[in-house]
Amino acid sequence: MSTDGRTVDQSVREMILLIPRLMARAKRMPIPERLRDFALTPRHLSLLALLLYDESATVKELAGRLELASTTVSLMVADLSRQGVLLRREDERDRRRTIVSIADAHRPAIESWLGAGAAAWRTAFEPMSPAERDLVVEALLTYERETMAATRQPD
Repeated sequence: MSTDGRTVDQSVREMILLIPRLMARAKRMPIPERLRDFALTPRHLSLLALLLYDESATVKELAGRLELASTTVSLMVADLSRQGVLLRREDERDRRRTIVSIADAHRPAIESWLGAGAAAWRTAFEPMSPAERDLVVEALLTYERETMAATRQPD
């Protein structure tokens, strides 16, 4: 990595080349044998990642974090629950709420599947200061917002 600093255009060029490679590598992450029959999609990957790191959450919390409609997340949770990948239980404090978590039988396979990506991010982020990590995350969030705005169809 250059220590004399890149220009904005050099950085843009680097990212234009890098992002597709990152996405291609993520798509090639093999789904563990134990999970192959569940027809998992990228949305499932994000849902499982949240549950892996947060342990459990409500459908409403998951929908907010995934930026999806609660009905969409509810359907995904119902599908994965029927298949035994996820568990649903009543919230002890509020019986109207349902808590979702990964079934113990599938946790090791999901951890091994998602662990390499998490370890790579940890390696990238550990030497950085909190402010530097925030800068990287904010830059990626800004990129996401701007690309969404650029691809939005006019009314």
